[in-house]
Amino acid sequence: MGISRDSTHKRRATGGRRVPICKGRKFELGRPAAMTKLGERRVRTVRTMGGNKKFRALRLDHGNFAWASEGCTRPTRIVDVVYNASNNELVRTKTLVKNAIIQIDATPFRQWYENHYAVPLGRKKGRAVSEADKAILEKKRSNHLKRNIAKRKAMSKVDPHLDEQFGAGRLYACISSRPGQCGRISGYILEGKELEFYLKKLKSKRGH
Repeated sequence: MGISRDSTHKRRATGGRRVPICKGRKFELGRPAAMTKLGERRVRTVRTMGGNKKFRALRLDHGNFAWASEGCTRPTRIVDVVYNASNNELVRTKTLVKNAIIQIDATPFRQWYENHYAVPLGRKKGRAVSEADKAILEKKRSNHLKRNIAKRKAMSKVDPHLDEQFGAGRLYACISSRPGQCGRISGYILEGKELEFYLKKLKSKRGH
């Protein structure tokens, strides 16, 4: 028999054996974990109870991530798996599971920010700006839009830790979906106290 979620094979609380009175049932089955890896998209469907479907992601390399403080969500590339509270083996094998801490490509968020606030983000002084980025910052805007941007600039401050990450082109994010169940990755960019907590964890991990 395969993976079973029944309790008939367990001993009683007193330690006595239970005599099974029926065979394993379909509704008690369990399935092996998907262990979604970092790689080119590969998703399989699984038929479940009631004729419904689960989407078993075997490999994924993109996801939808939210920048909560800015109210902005963008699809972006997943670069690496850097931390997992439950198991270091999942980091070594680059396994994408819920609550894994990963690094994502910062470009879509940087482009959105520079378009929204007309302010450069994560740029080192003296570093050349590409033509595409220069076009975003210097594009022609109507007077109405200029007034709106002037109001927004008061709220354009970014956490220094995040600014540093934008400079490197990679952001730390946390996966909030279950790729082995829904076949996709959704998550959010780490900010504030949560980001500080994980940066400390990553620093202590590198120290070992």
